[in-house]
Amino acid sequence: MINTRIRKKKKKKLKKWITFTLLTFLILLAGGGLYFFNVYNDVASAVDNMNKPISREVSEKREEKVEFTKKDPISILMVGIDERDGDNGRTDSMLVLTVNPEMKSTKIVSIPRDTRTELIDPEDPEDPSKDKINHAYAYGGIEMSIATVEHFLNIPIDYYVEINMEGFKDVVDAVNGIDVDNQYAFELDGVTLEEGPQHLNGTETLAYARMRKQDPRGDIGRGERQREVISKIIQKGKSLSTLTNYDDILDALENNIKTNLTLSEIIGMQSSYKPAAETIDKIEIEGSNGFVGEVYYYMVEDETRQSLSDQLRQHLNLPPDTVAEIYSK
Repeated sequence: MINTRIRKKKKKKLKKWITFTLLTFLILLAGGGLYFFNVYNDVASAVDNMNKPISREVSEKREEKVEFTKKDPISILMVGIDERDGDNGRTDSMLVLTVNPEMKSTKIVSIPRDTRTELIDPEDPEDPSKDKINHAYAYGGIEMSIATVEHFLNIPIDYYVEINMEGFKDVVDAVNGIDVDNQYAFELDGVTLEEGPQHLNGTETLAYARMRKQDPRGDIGRGERQREVISKIIQKGKSLSTLTNYDDILDALENNIKTNLTLSEIIGMQSSYKPAAETIDKIEIEGSNGFVGEVYYYMVEDETRQSLSDQLRQHLNLPPDTVAEIYSK
């Protein structure tokens, strides 16, 4: 009898404990769900403000638009814009990414900003002019940059991401800075950085990513530092410590990034294209220093462009095609 009462009492306590635990779990789950729902709404709002479509839906170099559900290989043009008073700005950095989830690989091509090429106006493509590739943005914005890069590499550009380099420091500050191992002591725009490991704030990181003339490798060295900075920002952004200030990160991104990617496409890339990050092949374009008159250019031969185009078209599951001649004209 006594044992029966004790067992009933223990059973009642156990039932209360289970009820309390389940209730607590449900409250936490509901609270967490509400929290992440709010985060999602904020992200959706930020992406909506960053979204700037271009006039075309499909590149002329594609037969049909890529589909994320089919895991089609895609290409992305990433440009860092150096905005100046009185003009539209110029591309301070230019990266082309080809992403193939089935091959589980991504290729990243750095295009030196002084590369001499034909600038293609989408509204008058039959009348190109020869100049530095970074001038395309100054003359015709992101659409002229896309058309020029497509012509230079003979590949379609499906998406673009445009970053305001001056506001880039806000993004770095939002993730509480980054750690680097600086290879060359230098001074740029009032910022002095010593050689060796150090923690950089946004202003210092911008100088670190921009420095070129004091690097013996010039644009090649700067390209490496820019890829380093981007990868470290991504790493910081993925850490749980930055989740508490995600609103600062979103504000920085919203104010300094433009893209034709929609939220559904970004989600599709996140869910279907993760395998492509397993192998990242960084490609530097071989060329030589040269002058036309008194103007300096980075010269890339047509044969080099053809070899690079073949690599990228194969990675995009596209048949080989001959690049347009530039230097032989």
